[in-house]
Amino acid sequence: MKKTNRLGRGLSALIPEKDDTPVSASKHGALTDIEVAKIRPNPYQPRQDFDPVKLEELKKSIRENGIIQPITVRQVDNYYELIAGERRLRAVTDLGYETIPAYIIKVDGKEEMLELALIENVQRDHLNAIEQAQAFQRLIDECNLTQEEVAKKIGKDRTTITNFLRLLKLPEKIQKSVKDEEISMGHARALLSIEDPQLQEKVWQKVVRNKLSVRKVEQIAREMSEEKEEEKPVKPKRSIFIQKMEAELRDIFGTKVTIRSRKEGGSIEVEFYSPEDLNRLYEIFERLKD
Repeated sequence: MKKTNRLGRGLSALIPEKDDTPVSASKHGALTDIEVAKIRPNPYQPRQDFDPVKLEELKKSIRENGIIQPITVRQVDNYYELIAGERRLRAVTDLGYETIPAYIIKVDGKEEMLELALIENVQRDHLNAIEQAQAFQRLIDECNLTQEEVAKKIGKDRTTITNFLRLLKLPEKIQKSVKDEEISMGHARALLSIEDPQLQEKVWQKVVRNKLSVRKVEQIAREMSEEKEEEKPVKPKRSIFIQKMEAELRDIFGTKVTIRSRKEGGSIEVEFYSPEDLNRLYEIFERLKD
């Protein structure tokens, strides 16, 4: 089946371009009023949180001005499946509207459904950073896309996709804090440079409590990293005497010799690389006995 070239075009993928073609015959999909009762939610909706205050504002706007932007759906048997416009659909449902203007477009499969929902939400700035990260991860997991392919379809750089996905490595408490807009994505990225999850949470608590800037969090993370480097055990330097003995034994045996010293005693390791090499060393040991 030939796939449409709808993806990667931003909101024009969901909003038909204006031309002189009658709407009902438009290649972008028909615009018509459809029954609200026949519309089912998008099962691939990336947005998880809907601000009740903003929803009330939208309902007020619809009461006064009507629905300025139609929703987008696809037809499945005798009902419709929402692609974009869930806030508008929720608003008119709460207001008791029986119909809503909608573009009916053809969509092939869940990959395109998820991508189109992402386009609408991301480009309208409706998703928080964690929701975007989770949506990108779904494209990778459920649609078998690479980060590079996700970047091309969404219209972002691959490094941007990578940075979003890294947020999902943070503890759940911190991810929720990003969702709730307690901290920014910049704060979250700075916390990621702290490897220990428990330390991440401690610093995050300071960020929320003291309203620390991103730069301050970066400084704290840098200082923690430097302290960790200083705490690493330093390997004791091997004495010149031991090194000299190893060199002399290496000349005698014709192979690598390592002397390992312990608090009391130690060991001498003589390497060989083949059965013939082992026999050669054995003969040397036999001669040393005489």
